[in-house]
Amino acid sequence: MNDQITYVHAPGKHRYEIRDGETLAGFTQYRLPDAEHVDFVHTEVDEAYNGRGLASGVVGFALADVRAAGKRIIPHCPYVAAWIKRHPGEYDDITDWPAPRG
Repeated sequence: MNDQITYVHAPGKHRYEIRDGETLAGFTQYRLPDAEHVDFVHTEVDEAYNGRGLASGVVGFALADVRAAGKRIIPHCPYVAAWIKRHPGEYDDITDWPAPRG
C-alpha cells in the first residue's frame, strides 16, 4: 500500500472507485434507472483498507459528483443510506428514498 488514495468516477463500470495508486481498494456501485437518478446499490472496501474512513470518503465524493451533475440519489445501498442519515441536511434536497420492502 503506497497511501496514494484517490477517488475516481469509473462510469463504464457504473461505480466510484477508491484507488491506492493503481490498486483498487474499494468502490460504491450504482445503476441508472432513468435519466434523473443515480441508484447506489453496493459499497465495499478491501479488507486491507478497513478502518481508514475510505468508504465514507468515496460516498461523499460520489454524492457530490451526482449533485454537480444535476441528478438525484436513490440510496438502496445500506451504507450510502446510513451515510446520508449521518450527514443530515447535506443531501436531503436530492435524495429520493426507496419504498420500503414488504
